[in-house]
Amino acid sequence: MRISLRISLISIFTALGVILSPFWIPVLTSKAFPAQHMINALAGVLLGPLDALVIAFLIGTIRVSLSLGTIYAFPGGLPGGFVVGLFYMLFKRILKRSTAMKISIWTEPIGTVLIGASLSLLIVAPLIGDMKMLELVSKNFLLGLLTLYLGWGISSFLGVILAFIIIVFLDRMRIVEKLE
Repeated sequence: MRISLRISLISIFTALGVILSPFWIPVLTSKAFPAQHMINALAGVLLGPLDALVIAFLIGTIRVSLSLGTIYAFPGGLPGGFVVGLFYMLFKRILKRSTAMKISIWTEPIGTVLIGASLSLLIVAPLIGDMKMLELVSKNFLLGLLTLYLGWGISSFLGVILAFIIIVFLDRMRIVEKLE
């Protein structure tokens, strides 16, 4: 992919993530953001793990600086696209590109829910002194973890469903192969 196209897509995905910022789901003291997960999944398969990581970082930074997001935008957003990109790199070696994309998109919750929520609960919440989250965890760690998993999981799956629909459309219109 040409560098100019790559930079354009990074810019478009970042702008889209900021524009869609008002649409979030409250989960404890975090804001679950389905559009971020949609963008993570699309960026992971279209641009790769590192560019997906950059896009999530840029969206998170802008959202937090505009008070549209919380510090949890970083551990919640960064791993999702990276994981999708890694799985896509693996799957496209053994499957057709189209199939590899459609399967890889569904790995976004691994990054967001399993990695991101765990990092948030174990590292970020104690570092920032998030009393609401820490109180829930101190009463019942498993309940705190499951609450975060459930909230972020719903957000992640909503985003992945949207990404899947978009990637199927882009693939049928042969737009994906033109991007490569």
